[in-house]
Amino acid sequence: MTEEQKSLQWLGSILDTLRKECPWDSVQTIDSLRYLTIEEVYELSEAITAGNYDEMRKELGDLFMHLMFYAKIADDEGRFNLCDVLDGICRKLIARHPHIALPDREGTLQPARQKETPKWEQVKMKEGRRSAMEGVPASLPSLVKAVRLQEKAAGLGFEFPNKGLAKAKVNEEYREFVEALDKYHSDGEPAHSDAEEELGDLLFAIVKWARFENINADDALAHTNLKFAERFKYVETKAEASGRKMQDLSLEEMERYWNEAKTELRKI
Repeated sequence: MTEEQKSLQWLGSILDTLRKECPWDSVQTIDSLRYLTIEEVYELSEAITAGNYDEMRKELGDLFMHLMFYAKIADDEGRFNLCDVLDGICRKLIARHPHIALPDREGTLQPARQKETPKWEQVKMKEGRRSAMEGVPASLPSLVKAVRLQEKAAGLGFEFPNKGLAKAKVNEEYREFVEALDKYHSDGEPAHSDAEEELGDLLFAIVKWARFENINADDALAHTNLKFAERFKYVETKAEASGRKMQDLSLEEMERYWNEAKTELRKI
């Protein structure tokens, strides 16, 4: 037995005992764990964005425990077990990589079934999907969803032929957004929805242009959010050190501390 197998077996035996003896673990269901799993995924995302590998290791452990917990509950209900889950993803990976020699369940390497690298989205469509859009969860955060929708469409050839056209689309959508804002400011409330729609189109176009530059817009915004929060906390700390509250600072003082933060935090 490998070290990985020992660790997997150890976690499984702990969960089995907790399912029997712990008041909290014993009453959990698939539904009761759902929102907690979402929280764990976001905590892992934060650790990745921060580049904190120690926290990443911890959060991966929490998430791995949740995954095994779901399988244990489903097994108790006679629906599926952990082997079904792992075998299922193994078969999916093999089916989606017919151009690569991969091992079977017994560890025997099987030859590749074709020479050409298949189109990822085309392979998924052969699995029974009616639309590539079906692979994008409706509940994804909007920016992540925009990235995934575009990636799915591009996988089937629905894409600008070059990044120059993607950049031009951003400029076009920006002009339309400004025009809609001007109309809204002159005509009032009825044009507000037009401005909102054009802003959405602009953001979507920026996401697409970023993809052509190999930049994930969600990753970029996540890092900017983190950077903003850290700099803002720096300003708050400076205000507190001077015996005042943030709202007591003048705009000039805030800007001075903000510029300090840009220099100081860059050193960390």
